[in-house]
Amino acid sequence: MGDAEFTALWQDWKRERERNLADPLGWLALVSLDWLTERPTAYHGLPGLWWQDEEAAYVDPDGGALSHDGELIVGVKRFELVNSGAGTRVRIGEVEVELARRSGYLVRVHDPAAEAVRGFRGVPSYEPDPAWVLRGVYEPFDEPQPTTVGAVVAGLSHVYTAPGVVRFSRDGVEHTLTAFNGKAGGFSILFTDETSGVTTYAANRSLAVADPDADGGVVLDFNRATNLPCAFTTYATCPLPPEGNRLSFAVEAGEKTPLEALAH
Repeated sequence: MGDAEFTALWQDWKRERERNLADPLGWLALVSLDWLTERPTAYHGLPGLWWQDEEAAYVDPDGGALSHDGELIVGVKRFELVNSGAGTRVRIGEVEVELARRSGYLVRVHDPAAEAVRGFRGVPSYEPDPAWVLRGVYEPFDEPQPTTVGAVVAGLSHVYTAPGVVRFSRDGVEHTLTAFNGKAGGFSILFTDETSGVTTYAANRSLAVADPDADGGVVLDFNRATNLPCAFTTYATCPLPPEGNRLSFAVEAGEKTPLEALAH
């Protein structure tokens, strides 16, 4: 593949990435985050009462027009979610209220009228460079390992399943990164490096890696290293990289610190 084709493919990827970020009900649309308690509570002028117990979250529409999966909520609705897993959303007019479990349950309001959505100007990035496409080898563990990592929110932790590690070399030095399962196959690698807190977001970046080939070979294209939601909003609870996933060199590739993070 020539440099021109490589750059064109990266630009296509970047446009799609930024289109997804600009989703009017995406991460940039977050305007609040609250942790539920055992007391039914109304939040931020939203209709309904929200609370939790040790197992689940609950909402009572309390006369409001709330819907879930296209169906009007009538009476108290129970949501039992996986810790550190995907959330679910309740629709109220033009906004969506996300319920998620992060040890306890939280509610986050996604508002398409949020200032961050209206003012989004893209993500600063390094120029694409084929030199940052590296080859590695995936080595599975005998058994997937539950791995606890910290979070950008003090006192919070996440537990993910690590199926194995990826090994690769740069400038004759071998590096090993713990891999988590990707959302749509393959792996997700959380990492920091010598640019973190300098030109890139301090807490973390993420690299999606496709499934290995028959010999365990994988491709690490650091040009496509992305920021996690916490780089764009203070209402995210993103995980920190697992122990050992700090690279000892500067990965001058992929997304830089977002304008949104520089502003707060």
